[in-house]
Amino acid sequence: MAKVKLATKVDSDVLVVGVGISNSKLQILSGISEVDSTALLINLNAIGATGKVDEVIKLPGKTTKLIVFTGLGKIEPNFSPELLRRAAGAAARELAGNKSAAFALPHKSVVELSAIAEGAALGAYSFTQFLGSSKKEQKDPLSTVSVITKFADTPAAKAAARRAEIIAEQTFLVRDLINTPPSHLTPDSFCLRMKKEAAKYGVKVEIINDAALKKGGYGGIIGVGQGSANPPRLLHVTYSPAKAKKRYAFVGKGITFDTGGLALKPAAGMEAMKADMSGAAAVIAAVFAIAQLKLPIAVDGWAPLAENMVSDSATRPSDVITIYGGKTVEVLNPDAEGRLVLADALIKAAQVGKKAGGLDGIIDVATLTGAQAVALGSRTSAVMTNDELFSGQFLTAANLAGEAFWPMPLPVELRASLDSPIADLANIGDRMGGMLVAGLFLKEFIDPQTPWLHLDIAGPAYNEKTAHGYTPIGGTGIALRSLVCLAELASSHT
Repeated sequence: MAKVKLATKVDSDVLVVGVGISNSKLQILSGISEVDSTALLINLNAIGATGKVDEVIKLPGKTTKLIVFTGLGKIEPNFSPELLRRAAGAAARELAGNKSAAFALPHKSVVELSAIAEGAALGAYSFTQFLGSSKKEQKDPLSTVSVITKFADTPAAKAAARRAEIIAEQTFLVRDLINTPPSHLTPDSFCLRMKKEAAKYGVKVEIINDAALKKGGYGGIIGVGQGSANPPRLLHVTYSPAKAKKRYAFVGKGITFDTGGLALKPAAGMEAMKADMSGAAAVIAAVFAIAQLKLPIAVDGWAPLAENMVSDSATRPSDVITIYGGKTVEVLNPDAEGRLVLADALIKAAQVGKKAGGLDGIIDVATLTGAQAVALGSRTSAVMTNDELFSGQFLTAANLAGEAFWPMPLPVELRASLDSPIADLANIGDRMGGMLVAGLFLKEFIDPQTPWLHLDIAGPAYNEKTAHGYTPIGGTGIALRSLVCLAELASSHT
């Protein structure tokens, strides 16, 4: 993870500046005297630079070894924080092999400065844990990011730099967990790793093992995990500061590998199902980040963890299971398993929250449906809710975080498709609107009086295409930043 520094002048032999387009002409944007724009523009035009977003061009520098131009697109009076975040991240990705870089991108406020620091830190990522003989050929990411700013000596800027380090640290944890192969990440090993991480931040940990889950009546988690040699778990982490202003529960789907069970998935693309625990990783790491930031917000993080495998003990289509709390579900499709483990955890989270004095909101995060990616693509996640005010607060937080979420409805007329003739409800309904049907299923396990959000991150959680901005190939860490921003917004209001 890169250390984030602030400086008033260039302190590295690698300098990153912006380049954009104004009236069809390239223009360099840096705000520092070390850049000879006239000479550099000649070179940039000569090699066909466009200044488009995600374009990164490296040239030898005069006062530095290397000068790096990161595209900002059309030049505006004020660049959005997310555009700056992505531009810094794109440059950082391309600078693997260098130890440090100074980022001199245009900004007029600490908010924009924070985005630059965050993007650069997020872009300095690599995952090499499972490389063998080829590991020595890999270039290490940046170890130091220096942001050139006139705000360097202000407390707000220093806090922003520290926050960028925390966000990057916890995002990298999420990415690492997602990228870890299922041979090495099981429900048990996930819990043990998070227990070790939690000790660093003073976060309490409770691990409910498979025997306790059976005894306690967690039929969803047991039903999904019973076909695997790796038994299921329910992980609970708690951050409870004194005089907390609000209390939230975050619940994340934790299927460490999803074969589809006896509704076996096609082989093509199944390797990406190691990412089916992205929600669990995001919510647990978000609790860690909130604890590191010492926000006056109490948070319980819940990760129902199971491996959905094929075996003689796997749940069969038409089996009936009993969710924690007593509601029964006919499992028509064992590949609609995420909603089953989430149902157990949502009921338990609400129960624990009530004992602690009540919840101001409960949020589940899940790679839940392929229908989400069909509807919104691979970069925009869905939000469903029973409380428009809470949803609005979250969407404001997501916008500040630079994560794309879009509100989706929960149409009452689709609820009837979940009816079962032999159980309280079935685990699948109409195929059309499948993302919404899954949300309606989860809503059955929510107290109507508790503000609730369902975040379906199926498409954006795992990037199978090309790296872009600060987003690498593989696990992305989506939702963590928005959850942290939600807690920050809540802590700023009385």
